[in-house]
Amino acid sequence: MNNNWRTFPKIELHRHLEGSFHLPTLYSLAQRNDIDAPNPYDDFCRSVQFPADAEPDFLSFLGKFRNDWYRSLDDVSELAYQSIYNFRNDGIFFIELRFSPEHFALQNNFDRKETTLRVIEAGNQAAEDAGFSIAYLITFNRSKQEEPEMINLYKTIRDLDIPEIVGIDLAGDEMNYPPEMFERFFSIIKADGLYKTCIHAGEVTGPEQIWTAIETLHADRIGHGTSSISDPALQHRLEESNIILEQCITSNYQTGSWADEKNHPIARLYHAGVPVTINSDDPTIQSTDLSDDYTKASEFFGFTSEDFRNLNITALEGSFISEEQKADLRREYETALQDWESQFLS
Repeated sequence: MNNNWRTFPKIELHRHLEGSFHLPTLYSLAQRNDIDAPNPYDDFCRSVQFPADAEPDFLSFLGKFRNDWYRSLDDVSELAYQSIYNFRNDGIFFIELRFSPEHFALQNNFDRKETTLRVIEAGNQAAEDAGFSIAYLITFNRSKQEEPEMINLYKTIRDLDIPEIVGIDLAGDEMNYPPEMFERFFSIIKADGLYKTCIHAGEVTGPEQIWTAIETLHADRIGHGTSSISDPALQHRLEESNIILEQCITSNYQTGSWADEKNHPIARLYHAGVPVTINSDDPTIQSTDLSDDYTKASEFFGFTSEDFRNLNITALEGSFISEEQKADLRREYETALQDWESQFLS
């Protein structure tokens, strides 16, 4: 059964484009743009990926992210298209993909509007060509942008009025930049009422940051939230308010936020009724993909196809797309799941 999880139809809510690059295309960009990176290809891959069998190391993990690959917006478009098209190999049915326009634009001071449009145009075409559905969250990195800069970029994104952008994501160093530092930013987002919000919280901090993300920033979803396992009252609040945790087994291991993979809290939270989902986070950096996390969940926690169905329906119902889109995708998803079951369970 394990080999068949790759084709299981998946709905994913937490994957960063910047951690999901198509390695052959990235290597080609590095060669073409004379980037200081190892050669040949195998050495290049080792330099940009966290070793799958390495001990957890948060700083080493973060050190794998670079933003100097691009010399033109055509580079951005090419890498976005090839990376997103490659998701087809992971059984993706629908994804809310998040990306930071600042990541792609900063090194060369590209126009942020044009950068955002290029990524989404390339992503939409790639998803159409590969045969899955896509929406987007815009990521703001708390350790790389001051709040006024975030607000200015947010207004730029808002004024583009792109329907595929459905949410705002706060990522980055949660230890030194806690959620309360961004209360004004999120009050503006909430007042506009255009986007729902996801806050990275409780990944490398305690459950109190998850409470703050909910109570102060009014988060609609929580990225990671592994520390909620130590707070039953928080678990009750998450279940009662249907605030979904976007959990990432491999990522949490490699960053050291949950170094005991076989005891990752996703299973206990799931069985306790907390709305959880299974996600890849940064699969290229991690030398893995979402299907590998499904295999781990099956082997470590005994998750079955019915459990995975439940997790994916939770993801779909907790997505930031419209209710009409959810209803359409729900029907299509059930058909895709029946097709998978008839092939592998009959």
